[in-house]
Amino acid sequence: MKIFVAGHRGMVGSAVVRALAKRGCDQILTRTRQELDLTHAGEVEKWFAREKPDQVIDAAARVGGILENSRRPVEFLIENTRIQNNLMESAFRNGCQKFLFLGSSCIYPKHAPQPIREDSLMSGPLEPTNDAYALAKIAGVRLAQAYRDEYGKSAISAMPTNLYGPGDNFDPESSHALPGMITKFHRAKIKGEKEVVLWGTGSPRREWLHVDDLAEGLLVLLERYDGREIVNLGVGDDLTIKELAKKVMNAVGYVGSIRWDEGKPDGTPRKLLDVRKIQELGWRPAISVEQGIASTYEWFLKSAPEAKV
Repeated sequence: MKIFVAGHRGMVGSAVVRALAKRGCDQILTRTRQELDLTHAGEVEKWFAREKPDQVIDAAARVGGILENSRRPVEFLIENTRIQNNLMESAFRNGCQKFLFLGSSCIYPKHAPQPIREDSLMSGPLEPTNDAYALAKIAGVRLAQAYRDEYGKSAISAMPTNLYGPGDNFDPESSHALPGMITKFHRAKIKGEKEVVLWGTGSPRREWLHVDDLAEGLLVLLERYDGREIVNLGVGDDLTIKELAKKVMNAVGYVGSIRWDEGKPDGTPRKLLDVRKIQELGWRPAISVEQGIASTYEWFLKSAPEAKV
C-alpha cells in the first residue's frame, strides 16, 4: 500500500509520517515544496500519473493564527483551495483508493452550541478573524463529499481541534496561541523581562490536542472509517487562554507577569469539539496538555530558530 503524505514537512504531516513508520509502513511517499508544487495543477497531475499512490493523507495547507489570517485572507483562500482541489482531482483520476482530507475546527460557526457536533457545520456565521481559511476548508469537505456522491470515491474528512507539538510554527507574528506563548515566555525569561503582553482578555476557551495523538487518530480513521460525514478529533476537554498561559509559563520557567492587551481580538469565545464519533472507533488521546507542552518546549529549545535570542 503506497501512502502519499502531502505536507510531510509540516507539524501534522511529519507526525503522520512518524506514526506510519512506527506501524511498519515502508511505502510512504513524500515530496517537498521544491520537488512538487501542490498549487500547480499540471505538476500534481504528472506526479500522480507516475507514482499512483493507493491512499492520500492531505495534511498540506497554509495555516496561521489570528494576525496572519487577518493580514492575508486572499492567500489563505486561494492557496488552500488550489492545494486540496489539485490533490483530490489528480488522486482519484489516477486510481487512489482512499483520500483523507484534513480540515479544521475553524469551519464551525462562531457561536456553535458546545461541545460542537459535526452537524453544526454551516449552521451559523463564521468567526471573522479566520473566515477565509475556514471557507477554503469547507470547500474541501464539500469536494470530498461530492466525489463520494457523484463518483462513489472513498473520500473522508477529519476536523481536528487546536493542535500543537514538534514542528509547530513558533513565530509570534504568525503562529497560533500556544506556540506563540512558548516563544514569548522563553524570550522574556532569557532577557529577564518582568512582563509579557498577550492578546485579548484570556477568557476564550480552547482544547489542545498534541499532534502525535492526532496522527494516531488519523490512522484509525484511515483504517476503520469510510463515511460521508466529517469526524471531529479532539480531547473532549478545554481550558481558558489564561489557564493555558499559566501552564506554558510553568513549562518554560518564566516567573514574571502577564499583561492582557484587551484591545486585541479574542476570536471565537469557545471551541470544544464533540468527539463521541471518533471515540466509538476506539481512539482517545494519550498525551496530557502538561506533558505535551513540556515535550514541545524541549523540542523548541533544540530545533526552533525562535529559541535563539
